[in-house]
Amino acid sequence: MKLYQLRAKQGLTMTKAEAWDFLSDPKNLKTITPEHMGFHILSGGQRKMFPGQIIQYKVSPFPGFTTKWVTEITHVKEGEYFVDEQRFGPYALWHHKHFISEVPGGVVMEDVIDYKIPMGILGQLAHPILVKGQLKKIFAHRESTLNRLFGALDGFNNSLELKSI
Repeated sequence: MKLYQLRAKQGLTMTKAEAWDFLSDPKNLKTITPEHMGFHILSGGQRKMFPGQIIQYKVSPFPGFTTKWVTEITHVKEGEYFVDEQRFGPYALWHHKHFISEVPGGVVMEDVIDYKIPMGILGQLAHPILVKGQLKKIFAHRESTLNRLFGALDGFNNSLELKSI
């Protein structure tokens, strides 16, 4: 079983409370997801995140392929972090931790995603060709959108790393 990990860090000129308000509202996922992915919340996104919350989405990660994605918010520490885990969707495993840290002049948002591609060796072969590039595009879009909405933190080097673990 091959596992992969994505780690992203982004510095923004906003308060920790503003960051939490934005990130803990499921409706804002559409704002930070590339439009071509056709992201749409089907149910469960009416309230701020809470442990046990089930959110159903429709998403098209690749042209011609649309899927439902069901996640559960498994952990929440108000203002600090939350965790979403896929219950049904395109990955064999998806465990996504979202952290917010206060720094001088703003916040650092950190994402750590541990994931596994389905279909065994075929999935592993598809990872560098399809999945890895798509995840990089999604996070580049997210970084650009958040910088436009809230402002980039001066002197902070945003980072994105994808690796096998």
